[in-house]
Amino acid sequence: MQNDKPLATYGLIGVNVLFYLLSANLLPSGNVLEQTFPLFFPENPAFKPWQFITSMFMHGSTTHLFMNMFGLFSFGVLLERIWGAKRFLIFYFTVGIGAGLIYTGISYFDYQSVVNTLNLQPEELKQVLSIQDPNQFFLVLERFSPSAYGELGEDKLVGFFYAYHVRLVGASGAIYGILTAFGVLFPNAKLSLIFLPIPIAAKYFIPGILLLDLFSGVTGFSIFGGNIAHFAHIGGAIIGFLLMLLWKHNLGPRPVRS
Repeated sequence: MQNDKPLATYGLIGVNVLFYLLSANLLPSGNVLEQTFPLFFPENPAFKPWQFITSMFMHGSTTHLFMNMFGLFSFGVLLERIWGAKRFLIFYFTVGIGAGLIYTGISYFDYQSVVNTLNLQPEELKQVLSIQDPNQFFLVLERFSPSAYGELGEDKLVGFFYAYHVRLVGASGAIYGILTAFGVLFPNAKLSLIFLPIPIAAKYFIPGILLLDLFSGVTGFSIFGGNIAHFAHIGGAIIGFLLMLLWKHNLGPRPVRS
């Protein structure tokens, strides 16, 4: 008889909760996790390639953790039962890593465009980026490049600062990939937001959410609050959709065995 217990989904939720408790300074390892497991910018000395995986298990707040785990439970259980644990885990980690790569790639493009404009010497750039406080960052930058503010503007320079210093955490990219997979398999299923319980078909709901993320990522204005990696969401959805196209011939529901 087929085992339909979604053990992989439950396991992922359990590991995410465990990592959150460990990183919340409830145990001595908390600081170590916070310094090594988030995804740092590639130019940052703290960056390690394996952070594309470990960052998926780190979360910035209880709300952040709850929302991602709610999404993982809501859609992951069904997809795991359709695909099986192995294929589900391959999908989950592929879309999560892909989301991190796309987010990092876009951040790196923006970062490099500012570096090219500043035209600082390597040691000068290193000294500017070593500043942790954004206000001090502007003062030091003005010393090395007085025309930077006028040429690039505040928004561009703030984005440059945070691209280097901010750490990416969370499973949101993977969750968006799972949500996209659900929408491909069940386009007419009704979905709604927790704070806006209006049922909308998945084929309209998911593109609508992605358009909001794209708008927020481009403009910097977010109706869901700040400190959200919108391009990681979009990246996860893109990788998820591409995987669904690649696997389209054998991703449908499996026959039930008695």
